[in-house]
Amino acid sequence: MPEISTFMPGTSRRKFLEGSAIAATAASLPIKASAQVAGGSTLRVALVGCGGRGSGAAAQTLLNDGVKLVAMADAFSDRLESSLANIKQQHGEKVDVPEEHKFIGLEGYKQVFDLCDVVILATPPGFRPMMFEAAVAAGKHIFMEKPVGTDSPGIRRVLEAARKADEKGLKVVVGLQRHYENQYTETLKQYLDGAAGDFIGAQAYWNGTSPWVRDRKEGMTEMEYQIYNWYYFAWLCGDHIVEQHIHNLDVINWFKGEFPVSAQGMGGREVRKGPRFGEIYDHHYVEFTYADGTKLNSQCRHQNGCFNKVSETIYGSKGVITPGRIVDYSGKTVWRHKGENDPNPYEVEHARLYDAIRNDKPLNNAYYGAKSTFTAVLGRYATYSGQNIKWDDALAADNSLFPERLAFDALPKVLPDADGNYPIAIPGVTQVL
Repeated sequence: MPEISTFMPGTSRRKFLEGSAIAATAASLPIKASAQVAGGSTLRVALVGCGGRGSGAAAQTLLNDGVKLVAMADAFSDRLESSLANIKQQHGEKVDVPEEHKFIGLEGYKQVFDLCDVVILATPPGFRPMMFEAAVAAGKHIFMEKPVGTDSPGIRRVLEAARKADEKGLKVVVGLQRHYENQYTETLKQYLDGAAGDFIGAQAYWNGTSPWVRDRKEGMTEMEYQIYNWYYFAWLCGDHIVEQHIHNLDVINWFKGEFPVSAQGMGGREVRKGPRFGEIYDHHYVEFTYADGTKLNSQCRHQNGCFNKVSETIYGSKGVITPGRIVDYSGKTVWRHKGENDPNPYEVEHARLYDAIRNDKPLNNAYYGAKSTFTAVLGRYATYSGQNIKWDDALAADNSLFPERLAFDALPKVLPDADGNYPIAIPGVTQVL
């Protein structure tokens, strides 16, 4: 019987609903109760990508019994050392990373696999396809952060590696934590039981302020700088429609039970200008179309001083769904999630991973992780080009953003001009496929 976090189109409505109940029950268990140590064995964990999210994921993983952090890898030594100190302060003896298990540089991730049973992949997402592929080839269980790629070839690599993970019986969790959050799983159960009727359309939002930006350090090569300031380059982050808005797009796909067949939209760069902001846009608006003609309208914006909203709304034939609440069209609340003592979904997703590993339960989030990532990539293709982009055409495209050679002394594909400015996509001109 499928669980909610592995639902794919083609699963019946009833089986999906039954799987939802299982997932919601597991998510409500105390963290340690759902990840008991079997036979006293210790699972060795390696962290690849020691930034804020990687450090957070490692700390959440170590909340589970019988788990020890034994190796770390990052492109930059200062980030690794800071991360290690922070995690060790939180978890003490559960952190055992000697000097010879610290790997610095762009190839360091390859060296952790011989040392671990589980690997956390939390680098900038442009690296995710090759690292996921390598982790699967090495036979490791995997927690990988979202998004899982930034272009069509990368997503195809993830989907192929996901199939190989299944063949090897590996367990994979993707950090789309709403799939492990009671507010969402309980709302989905109500929706699938007909509380809001049939899907009519949806809106998704990630409208907020600008995130961090890192200035170039003296002596950095162009490759070093782009990786250091990774959020502002499409090959590394996918633009913020991919890096952040994936969460909201994923929820709509999840409730809809399928993925869009096309996308068209508009976007640009109105307030975030200049060399330090790389090449990405500061706003996107996309209309996604599903196979039955229903629409998802998507907004994401990084502009300070504007209306902010991060949420999802689904319109049904009988009512409106927002996370934790369903109302009818007269405004009457049909159902509301009370949410007392709900566990932290960031912790639950790790607990579920270890439960699956120790009890050999099927668990592979890589499929929906890849396809929800590609939904966001499809949106970027639409806004950058100004065209109506078809899912199948886009997924088949040979349009890799990844450098021909990955090394600090190599050149990325996107380079600054003489004034330090990077080329910005121009709708109606820029070719994406």
